[in-house]
Amino acid sequence: MRKDKEKVIGEPMTDEQVAVFLQARPYADESPDLHVLTRAYRGLRVEDFERFVVMFKAAGFDLNATDAQGNTFLQTVKTHAQGNDYVAVLEAAGAR
Repeated sequence: MRKDKEKVIGEPMTDEQVAVFLQARPYADESPDLHVLTRAYRGLRVEDFERFVVMFKAAGFDLNATDAQGNTFLQTVKTHAQGNDYVAVLEAAGAR
C-alpha cells in the first residue's frame, strides 16, 4: 500500500447491524447455533464479534454446541492461524 493511502476498514457497526447475524439459519442438518456463530465469525471484526457473543448468549443460543465430529466452535477456531483474538472472546464468554 502506498504511504499516502490510508487503509479504510469501514464504519463501526451498530448493535442492530450486529444482531442481524442472529437471524442466520442453516442450510441442511447443521446445528443452528454453530451456523450462526460461523456466519458471525466470518463476517464480523473481533470487536463486533465480542458484542455479538453477548447477544448470542442472551438469545439462548449454545456457545458450546458441537458439530457432527463432536467439536465445539472454540475448538475449531483454535485451529485457525488468525483466530487468536476470537478465541480470547469465546473463552471470556465461557466457551469450552
